[in-house]
Amino acid sequence: MLDFMIQCRRELHQIPELEQNLPKTCAYVKEKLSALSCVLSEPVKGAVCAYFDEGKADTIAFRADMDALPIAEQTGLPFASVHPGCMHACGHDGHTAMLLGLARQVEKRRGTLSHNVLLIFQPAEENPGGAKLICESGVLQAHHVRCIFGFHLWPGLPAGEIYTRPGPLMAKSSEITLYAKGKSVHISRYQEGADSLLAAAVYLQEVYAMERSALAPQVPRLLRFGRIRGGSVRNALAEETVLEGSLRAFTVQDYDVLKKGCEELAEVVSAKTGCTLALHFSEGYPPVTNDETLLKRVEEQLGADAPKRYEGLALTTEDFAWYQQFVPGVFLFLGVGDTEELHSPRFNFDESVLAKGLAMYERLLELR
Repeated sequence: MLDFMIQCRRELHQIPELEQNLPKTCAYVKEKLSALSCVLSEPVKGAVCAYFDEGKADTIAFRADMDALPIAEQTGLPFASVHPGCMHACGHDGHTAMLLGLARQVEKRRGTLSHNVLLIFQPAEENPGGAKLICESGVLQAHHVRCIFGFHLWPGLPAGEIYTRPGPLMAKSSEITLYAKGKSVHISRYQEGADSLLAAAVYLQEVYAMERSALAPQVPRLLRFGRIRGGSVRNALAEETVLEGSLRAFTVQDYDVLKKGCEELAEVVSAKTGCTLALHFSEGYPPVTNDETLLKRVEEQLGADAPKRYEGLALTTEDFAWYQQFVPGVFLFLGVGDTEELHSPRFNFDESVLAKGLAMYERLLELR
């Protein structure tokens, strides 16, 4: 089975596609599933679902994301991307290959399973969030899904080792954009204008101070800005300035405290500088929060083979969180060792770890 998954991973790696526009990827997945006794459906654009009906009252679901990133590959691999400027730099080709391997294993075990099985091949994890679209399609309710599992390849963890934790695992995130509008005048008459660049700079300093005091120091969170754009010439005040950043937290409550602080500060800085400040927060993804009861059942049933305990919290995000808003779910990290970081144009991994991920999926099939 490992050879099959490696073949799938490499063939998928060559045809990376973005967001919901995955015609080649979906065609590939459908072709690999076509000989199996599952019912295929497309609940949303760019998605493929495979349903194995065992005649049971409920269903266990497994999810893999299929989309790639707008990154020019620099791996030099013989199976590198043939789509210029597009690359599987986040391991989604490996995720999809594991789920195709699981499909074959489910086929072999037909008639012996305690649950029906739904395999979700999902688009648009990177952007704009295909999981929410699938959840809203009603496919989970239609198939009476009782729980869901998913994997992410994870650099920095021992290769082939599987980790997770109960409760919060990955952050809720929003992109923040501050729009500052002032009045442009020549700098020789700056007193007559309103400096939007200064307003953004004041906001930046004060929002960092707010972040430090809004929550207790030990509460994990992130509020940082990475880009500022303003002005057109050096000798005139900037009429408009845009400040771009990200807000992340591990509970909705902590997120809301920081969001409110950002909004209140915009009003304060506006009054100080005479500029108009407006904030926009993207919807983002909820925090990935593993169902504690479900994970406890997994650990009790698997015993020594259960996932290891992930001790940290990942400030990265994952739209698997949307499934957990609808049904109990557990997300797992599959270590790939000392590799380039995710989203690197040189990201690659030892494909033998796919066998470890598949073995865990097979054990989860037996969940009572």
